[in-house]
Amino acid sequence: MPSLHPLLSGFAPIWALIGIGYLVGRSGLLGPHADAVLSRFSFHLAMPAALFLMIARTPLNRFANPSMLAFAAGTALATGLGLLAAHRFFGRGLASGTIGGMASGYVNSANLGIPVALQVLGDASFVGPVVLFQTLLVTPIVLTVLDTGRAGRRAALTLPVRNPILLAVALGAAVSATGWHPPAELARSCELLGGAGVPAALVALGMSLRGRPTTAADTGTGTGTVPGAGADIAAGPGNGAGPGDRRYAEVGVTVVLKTLIQPLAAFAVGAGLLHLPPHQLLTVVLFSALPTAQNVFVYAAQYGHSTALARRSILCSTVVSMATLSLVSWTLGPG
Repeated sequence: MPSLHPLLSGFAPIWALIGIGYLVGRSGLLGPHADAVLSRFSFHLAMPAALFLMIARTPLNRFANPSMLAFAAGTALATGLGLLAAHRFFGRGLASGTIGGMASGYVNSANLGIPVALQVLGDASFVGPVVLFQTLLVTPIVLTVLDTGRAGRRAALTLPVRNPILLAVALGAAVSATGWHPPAELARSCELLGGAGVPAALVALGMSLRGRPTTAADTGTGTGTVPGAGADIAAGPGNGAGPGDRRYAEVGVTVVLKTLIQPLAAFAVGAGLLHLPPHQLLTVVLFSALPTAQNVFVYAAQYGHSTALARRSILCSTVVSMATLSLVSWTLGPG
């Protein structure tokens, strides 16, 4: 069984960058709108560069294996339940609820999954299939819903060439399928630009924690990075509590789905249906128990939907996952 300190040390850079962002935001060093600028930088430049290079270098058949079926089942269940809960119990619309669904099932597979996998499994090879699954399948669906809701259904036809994330995913997949190797100069440029994506997103997340008036983008409705008109969580079935109580309840539901239901569903499918070997089962459940990825906040901020929910879900699920990841490694890992 791995020791607790090395396992949790993978969280240290995340908390450090969020803390730096919070201090910068409180000081006003970069101005009042720096978090929005950093989020747009991540969305339009850094993340597309990182995704293009990662997919271009990864054979597309890597995520076609039985272990991914269990992971995909857990993701689908948690995301679907998150979307259902957002609509049925918290009165959110489709676009805003999609952020809730994504926060319930989109794992932090790269910058946290790699150190955790190396510590618990001694091998981070499962990161590739998970990243491919999330970027080639989950992300396009989510961004299509968000973009269609903002620009209209006709605009969905041109979405792949207008959305930098989807364009990068498509180009990366094409490069991978053809076997073409990008020139060293292009690859190095993408590495440098893409390497700034995660730090910028985490600093922007920390900056968004500073006290400021709540906007429609924080609570549920808005367009792009400009807050739109809209109430908090709309009155819906069972919404008799105050807005603050509903917000905390919604974050609680999202975190439970992410850190408990998703890994349990992956375990049930992997052990009960697919009969995965112990090491593969541990791998699938461990990755399913990872917290919500910072990408969710970047997308929420870019499209102006549920930024507060995304921010709180990332922070709370990261805290809770310290315990759940340790529990998974203790119960399913070798003695």
